[in-house]
Amino acid sequence: MKTLKIYGSTGSIGKSCLKLLKLKREDFSVKLLAAGNNIDLLKEQIVEFQPEFATIFNGEKAKELKTFLENLSIKTSFIPFEESFSLESDITLSAIVGSAGLIPTFKSIPYTKRLALANKESMVLAGEFVNSECEKYNTELIPVDSEHNAIHQSLRAGKKHEVKSLILTASGGPFFGKGVEELKNVTVAQTLNHPTWDMGQKITVDSATLMNKGLEVIEAHFLFGIDYDKINVRIHPQSVVHSMVEFIDGSIICQMGKTDMMLPIQYALYFPERVHTEDFSFDFGKALRLDFFEPDIETFKSLKLAYKCGKGDIGDRVILNSANEVAVNYFLDEKIKFLQIPEFIERMLDKIERPVIRTIGDVIDFNERVKNICIEEVKSGNF
Repeated sequence: MKTLKIYGSTGSIGKSCLKLLKLKREDFSVKLLAAGNNIDLLKEQIVEFQPEFATIFNGEKAKELKTFLENLSIKTSFIPFEESFSLESDITLSAIVGSAGLIPTFKSIPYTKRLALANKESMVLAGEFVNSECEKYNTELIPVDSEHNAIHQSLRAGKKHEVKSLILTASGGPFFGKGVEELKNVTVAQTLNHPTWDMGQKITVDSATLMNKGLEVIEAHFLFGIDYDKINVRIHPQSVVHSMVEFIDGSIICQMGKTDMMLPIQYALYFPERVHTEDFSFDFGKALRLDFFEPDIETFKSLKLAYKCGKGDIGDRVILNSANEVAVNYFLDEKIKFLQIPEFIERMLDKIERPVIRTIGDVIDFNERVKNICIEEVKSGNF
């Protein structure tokens, strides 16, 4: 039985992981459940899965959690959020959304044998530091994002020097095929109506702007050591092919499957083994159509910006990610319009001066500074 720490247990990926654990209780022991703010759901999860430890990022709610655990009959202990990083485990699932996931991801590496990474921002902000830390502590890194998980599986068909290109697929989101005029006044509700995946709000907006795919391009570069010029994106509305690897002999290996995050989570938890699960069976008895299109990077500018920042320096990537997080939050609050998201990111890239970044601490400090600048920019009414 392997021990498992879950950061982001109340989020979309965390809930999918716990749903999977219901089917595989005999294989895993939950060492830690960690949430950000959703204490009510965390309490329910604690009662059901009885982890050894539980924590929450929100300082005020931490007191409530501690009192709750003290009155429980089960033996789950409260641990402060930052102290939880040093709990040893066989596997750590990093599933906190956004840049908030960087510190738990990075600081957990020395204490876990395998990092199951769903927090793409850790690689976008600090991929070189995460890779170095994993190498230093001999921690295995397995991606959970469906696209990178698919590439990880497909790469098993050959060697790195045999790879010609990586092809990341994207559903295109709810606005695939639409032009600028049609996008000027789209609503939050329309944006969150994803055609194929059930995800959290932030990633659903990112999917609509194609920023999610842009961040995944950067993540793929650091995960697999492939040049940006060899990482391609194709719109695949059916979301059946989750990504592909093209080899130098002309062969293309892809991973196909249902649009259920339990599948890549299961792969990350059990790798290199595969386990039988009826729920993931794919029905080839039905008519199947697979379409692939080039993305419209002039209408959906976020993808173009991500390639540019990926090829730039680490400061560019920090500004890209942080400005996007702030813009998405303001869009969800209906303070800015959909098309203003990439405009705001581009404006911040032009405005903010990059410091010299040498350590993970420098990344964290600059990330916070960029967020504050971005928030002030919106509040000032200049945008």
